[in-house]
Amino acid sequence: MSAALAFQGVDVSYRAGGEDRRVLRDLNLSIAPGEAYGLVGESGCGKSTAAFAAVRYLARNGRVSRGQILIDGQDVATLSARELRHLRSHKVAMVYQDPSRALNPSLRIGRQMAEVFEVSEGLTGRPALERAQDMLARVQIASPERVMSAYPHELSGGMQQRVVIAMALSINPALLILDEPTTALDATVEAEIVALIAELRREFSTALLFISHNLNLIARTCERVGVLYAGELVEQGATEAVIREPRHPYTAGLLRSIPRPGLRKATARLETIPGFPPRTGAEVTGCIFADRCPIATDRCRAEAPPMADLGGRLSRCHYPDQAMQIAPRPSGEREGPTQWEGEGAASEASLSSSHYPAESPPHPPATPSPSPRRGEGSKPLLKVENLSKVFLGDGKSLHAVNDISIDLHTGETLGIVGESGSGKSTLARLIVGLIPPTEGAISLDDEQLAAKATQRLSSQLNKLQMIFQNPGAALNRSQTIRRIVGRSVKEDRLRALAHDVRLADTVLNQKPRQLSGGMQQRVAIARAFAGEPQIVICDEPTSALDVSVQAAILNLLADLQEQRGVSYLFISHDLNVVHYLADRIAVLYLGRLVEIGPTEAIFSGPRHPYTEALLSAADPNRARLKGDPPSATNPPSGCVFQTRCPRKLGRICEEREPELIDAGSGHAIRCHIPAGDL
Repeated sequence: MSAALAFQGVDVSYRAGGEDRRVLRDLNLSIAPGEAYGLVGESGCGKSTAAFAAVRYLARNGRVSRGQILIDGQDVATLSARELRHLRSHKVAMVYQDPSRALNPSLRIGRQMAEVFEVSEGLTGRPALERAQDMLARVQIASPERVMSAYPHELSGGMQQRVVIAMALSINPALLILDEPTTALDATVEAEIVALIAELRREFSTALLFISHNLNLIARTCERVGVLYAGELVEQGATEAVIREPRHPYTAGLLRSIPRPGLRKATARLETIPGFPPRTGAEVTGCIFADRCPIATDRCRAEAPPMADLGGRLSRCHYPDQAMQIAPRPSGEREGPTQWEGEGAASEASLSSSHYPAESPPHPPATPSPSPRRGEGSKPLLKVENLSKVFLGDGKSLHAVNDISIDLHTGETLGIVGESGSGKSTLARLIVGLIPPTEGAISLDDEQLAAKATQRLSSQLNKLQMIFQNPGAALNRSQTIRRIVGRSVKEDRLRALAHDVRLADTVLNQKPRQLSGGMQQRVAIARAFAGEPQIVICDEPTSALDVSVQAAILNLLADLQEQRGVSYLFISHDLNVVHYLADRIAVLYLGRLVEIGPTEAIFSGPRHPYTEALLSAADPNRARLKGDPPSATNPPSGCVFQTRCPRKLGRICEEREPELIDAGSGHAIRCHIPAGDL
């Protein structure tokens, strides 16, 4: 049988500055029908370029300059426009990293979904709309009829991504290309989408090219994995073997950057890969990873290693056996991060000769000072009291946020978790003043804030900054990064900020559209910190970042908090990240606060049944929730979680809303079940 997708010696180049710059180099990989292949690597390494090249979606200045790309034995480059259209509408589907750019902002979701069935199956009118609505329900969208009538901007990022995934799955493709498909999805929805994709593979023998920076997700989803660095495939093999015993130092570095269970900001910093990748299109002598490699020798810098077959494993390294020695050890074998070990380990001096300034090697944090966050008599820096937001439209009211009260102290991180549509982003926008509340009050430093940001004092605006979930929509596309970040800072401060978030100096002269999604998010983070804020509201700030850059950003956030007492409201669906950074966690469900308390108390229990489902989402034996999330326009009576709760008591849950009950030590749970029984 022909491979579902094959790259044969492929080079992809972009024309920029009057020269061709190679971004993919001699790429060779093959995906069998029904096989799931994961492609991982840092932002800007060429993962998305490979996906776009496969379906001939490269930008105008991009081209396949060498080699062939075959889909089901057909050379994609030789297809006519009609053949290419048929391929895209019947055989191959793609889910993009940024769902807002994949949806037409001027058309309702129902119209866009129905068009898929018009093109692929010839359906029109009501039959097409009914199929579209059924598909939305299949990807766990509550009230699909409401979503069908909505425009893309009226949906959360997670909801938009589920719509795009539904569109891709609608044609039952033979090849499904997923480019960071779950970065905007919460843990429970991610688990259900992964299960749905697995079901599709079994039913239709669909092949997957799964691009992700989430190595844990790749491990749960894919049989084989390829590791891409600066456009080169540096390692390939069975996923379990690559993760257990990496045979390339870059793979080992990615694995070491993942937040490990039990690691907290107060005890250790996360490990990162020192330095930066070479600039786009740079032609490097020797091994392309040598300047960042802890085991590099003079041979590595002078002689490019070939791709060697190690008994079914491929590795582009002169010393693959040494790479295993710097792999992360099993959990519990080591406390906190250490510098990479191994013969020929790179020093800071050797790293400084790379293309860009080297990042400092992993380091322990400063000795934590006594926490000011929950001290007796301390006043909260930010206080939110009985905050509610009701959106009105089409004769219906949507209770996005319902009577939420929280506070935030100096130097504290409050993690906000919950499924897409639970009100996390709405709460953030209310606090920062982008939308006015229906009821409630917000105060900063004992001063009540006006409902809208335009009505607030400039000093209040400086104190409160926000990092948005979608950097592509938050950055001015017509300005350079230097202008976006440097409007209020001097050049030396600008360069320091860029270095802190691992942006090379050359990036400062580029515009957002020239950067990958991960690099755009780094720009957004630098901009938020340019004004020396007291509070930063972080709405999924690391969801688009690869694990190494994510670790660097989390270290930066922890260091700034330690040095300057910055406070964070940290919204994320990545519970490992929340566990590392947050001092306390608030859990939202359908606009209600169902649990709040110290991080360790929530992770160790007792906890709300909904929190239990979130924490177990990545477990194959997870606590599955019954049914679909209810609509916020028609919430259930009594406890809002009772329609899905695996521990429902009966009529009391249906008729009476529980109050937040003290479970001890600042831990409160909104449930009729006593804390002791939970």
